Amino acid sequence: MLNTPLTIVANITAKQDKIEMVKTELQKLIEPTRVERGCISYDMHQDNENPAHFVFYETWQSEDALQKHLESEHIQHLLAVTKDALDAFVVTKLTKLS
Repeated sequence: MLNTPLTIVANITAKQDKIEMVKTELQKLIEPTRVERGCISYDMHQDNENPAHFVFYETWQSEDALQKHLESEHIQHLLAVTKDALDAFVVTKLTKLS
């Protein structure tokens, strides 16, 4: 079986009064994540219509690389400091078909 890269779409919605704090904390993830083993791409977006909605579009070499990322110190820090600042945090795992 081919080792197909794993695509992740993470949808994060901040509480209205926490948008800037959440944005700042999310931006802190970019540099350390991009140098992680197995990270192919890691891009952060903000919804043009709803500034509380952030989307990460990520590509990982494997499920194992993603798991190591989710267990990393910077992700654990994010989860701790934003636990009361988020309305939603939904991660979707996708496999590219074409």
